[in-house]
Amino acid sequence: MSMVHGDALSLLLFRLHSGRLLGINLLKVQEIIPCPPLTKLPSRHPHVRGVTTLRGSALTVIDLGKAIGEQGVPGSNDGCLIVTELSRSRQGLHVQSVERIVQCSTRDVRPPPAGSGSKAFITGVTQIDGKIVQILDIEKVLHELAPAIIEELDEQLLSDRQRALLKGRRVLVVDDSHVALQQTTITLRKLQLDCQMVRSAAAALELLQAQYAAGQPIEVLVSDIEMPEMDGYELVRTLRKKPDIGQVYVLLHTSLDSTMNTEKAKAVGANDVLTKFSIVDLSKALVRAFESLQ
Repeated sequence: MSMVHGDALSLLLFRLHSGRLLGINLLKVQEIIPCPPLTKLPSRHPHVRGVTTLRGSALTVIDLGKAIGEQGVPGSNDGCLIVTELSRSRQGLHVQSVERIVQCSTRDVRPPPAGSGSKAFITGVTQIDGKIVQILDIEKVLHELAPAIIEELDEQLLSDRQRALLKGRRVLVVDDSHVALQQTTITLRKLQLDCQMVRSAAAALELLQAQYAAGQPIEVLVSDIEMPEMDGYELVRTLRKKPDIGQVYVLLHTSLDSTMNTEKAKAVGANDVLTKFSIVDLSKALVRAFESLQ
């Protein structure tokens, strides 16, 4: 099988009960199964249909239509589950039907229309065979269901020397998911880092240049991998060709857990790669970054 280029994106196309066509990044999909019988939970969130067991472990099943503000699936368990695994947890998205897998380029994915509001669960829009396909922001859906409890940073987690090493150092975070951006920056600000954030690779490049020109270069870039228009790999490739800002330390932050990511990240010139989202791991990765810069 030939390797797809850094800017190729595989989308699984599926339909909600309302008939709306959506796409989800195939890398975030573990498997697709017919909807099994579900056990209802008395205290469940209104968007959670119930729980089932998949190969020995519990799987929470989310009514995706309801979760993004549409008509949900009626009482019966028709339809199917898209099983996703990201940010260290696994869940089933109940949808009407799965259509097919398509390939597109991240360069053909446009950000969602500006007026779509913060409640819109769409991370990008592309065209497949002349039809508009909206790409689901699955992190946002999951966050709305169970807002990530920002673990209190354990005082014992970092030594005084490590805290002093991080204090006031300049970091830029780039992520197209508003939720992921918030989670990361809350952590960095607790570590007393001087932290800025942007929503796209293009904006990151612009800010890195501006800070460099102002004599206050960014020291560490924490970048998401799965972004529209220019992904994290392409961002690192572009950066490494630049004589001025090309030396910045890059930590790639991904919601996908795979060794392939690590190999590819190192191949394009990233310094480190990390699976979202763990305060402990992120803190330690930043200590590693600044220790290596000393």
